[in-house]
Amino acid sequence: RIELPERNLGPGRIENAVIVDYGVGNLRSVANALGRLGVTAKISTDPAMLRDATALILPGVGAFGRAMDNLRAAKLVDVLGEAVLERKRPTLGICLGMQILAESSNELGLHRGLGWIPAQVERLGGPTGLPVPHVGWNQVTTQQNSVLFQGIPPAASFYFDHSFAMRACPAAVSSCDYDGAFVAAVEHGNLMAVQFHPEKSQVAGQRLLANFLAFAARQNAG
Repeated sequence: RIELPERNLGPGRIENAVIVDYGVGNLRSVANALGRLGVTAKISTDPAMLRDATALILPGVGAFGRAMDNLRAAKLVDVLGEAVLERKRPTLGICLGMQILAESSNELGLHRGLGWIPAQVERLGGPTGLPVPHVGWNQVTTQQNSVLFQGIPPAASFYFDHSFAMRACPAAVSSCDYDGAFVAAVEHGNLMAVQFHPEKSQVAGQRLLANFLAFAARQNAG
């Protein structure tokens, strides 16, 4: 059984969680999931708000190239770089929000990502010809010392909806198999990300989000 932690996250509780709005969907569902954990998140592109956030969430569905074009058009690449890399704001990427952290993707051509994680994003597909996109519940295999997966069974299932993923990454803490292995989650200091949708993954997803918020609260208190 997966237990959810207390809604009150203690002296470092999250007062300023910000979901980055870069025009790639599912923002409200993520905000609702955080709300169920007692955290009211703001949806914003305001540079000052992003720089000062106590927790940043980069959600996303859609195409890698469009997401990066949107970030550049909104002049958010440098703003996010300052917040995440310089100010070390705790950050969680979700689905496409995880992919754009990589160096590049070959989705509809070769596109450069934010380059914060040493990995490439590639199309799913393997010898057995399973259908792509990969949609639905699937088990993940997780390292025992993961921050995000504390209190979650090592073979828990999460909800996926994607056609591309990181095949390998030195920061990987969880993997999944769909006609070949791919990276399901990464942790790199203050930067974390998951390929699945925790906001659609019932109690396991809620616990993962709670773990991220607890991590952000500890960082904020420290």
